[in-house]
This record gives sequence, structure tokens and C-alpha cells, in this order.
Amino acid sequence: MNNIKLKIIIGSTREGRFSEKPALWVFNSIKEEKGIEAELLDLKDYPMPFFNSKITPKGIKDGNYADEIVRKWSEKIKEADAFIVITPEYNHGYPAVLKNALDWLFYEWNGKPVGFVSYGTNGGVRSIEQLRQVAIELEMIPIRNAIHIPAHRTLLDENGNLKDMTFEPFEKAKTDLFNQIISLAETIKKTAK
Repeated sequence: MNNIKLKIIIGSTREGRFSEKPALWVFNSIKEEKGIEAELLDLKDYPMPFFNSKITPKGIKDGNYADEIVRKWSEKIKEADAFIVITPEYNHGYPAVLKNALDWLFYEWNGKPVGFVSYGTNGGVRSIEQLRQVAIELEMIPIRNAIHIPAHRTLLDENGNLKDMTFEPFEKAKTDLFNQIISLAETIKKTAK
């Protein structure tokens, strides 16, 4: 069977964002897994305009989007077998830039598992709950296991670097997320043939 193509989406573009830290932790861990081709997708590299298309994404089956950046985003999402989204929680929700990136596409997301890593005062629980609803509407398959990182600013030293062993308490949650998303992606890939 071909390798699982897993895209890790950094769902914040905010200056000084924390999301790069768990994204790199997840990326460096999962790329060690056998049969996985992992890639980081940073929304900073895809500065899409706010969704304003006259035609809904459901009406665009060929990926022929008018905006060049959206076309590049579409190609990256289309080639994926599964996703892990890294997101903060802002005001009981997730960032607008992430919602916009989700809203621009439809068919590219369909039938693919998605897992979440969130952070915030309460571990980003509410942002993930909202993202699961959106994922279902996009015909994705949100998995149950997630990683919730509470009080993330306390994990940094005075220079903004991660303290030693920062992610150690989240290792079991990471293993559970990896096992579930890889297993589901493999099953979907086998049955698609």
C-alpha cells in the first residue's frame, strides 16, 4: 500500500503564535511513523482572500479556482489522505483564517480523516468542538482523540522558548491521536481501491 499523506495545518497566522511549537512537535513525531509522508502546511504561506466567490466550492469540481493562492491550497489539500489541524482558541472559537481556509474548498476535504491539536486557557476544547461540526459539513471524518494543551503560555520560558519536557504530559494523547488517524486513513485507502 502507498504511504499515507498526512498534512499538518498550522491554523493561526498571528504574530508570536504558539501554534508552531505543537505543530513541529507533532510533525517531528509523526514523520518517524512507518508509512507516513507528513508535511506542514502553514496558513501564512497561503494568504487567501476572504471567501467571496459567487460560486460555492460545491460548484467547483475541477479545482479551477479564480484565485491562484486558492488553487495552490486546493492542490495541497487534494493530495492529502488525512489532516491534523493545530489551532488556538480565540473567544470560544477558532481563528477566522482557519475558517476561511476550510470554506474555500469542498471536494478536496471529502472522505478524509481529521484530528485536532488545540491550545488555550481551557485547552482549546471549544474550538475543536466547533471544528468538528464544520468538518462533518465538509464530509470529512473527525476523529474522537485530540490533544488539548491548557495554559500554553506557562509552557514557555522568559525568552519565549519551550521549557524542558513541555509536551511530555501530552505523549499519551499524541499516541492515541496518531493511532486513530493512521488506522482510519489506512482503512479508507484500502477500501477506496
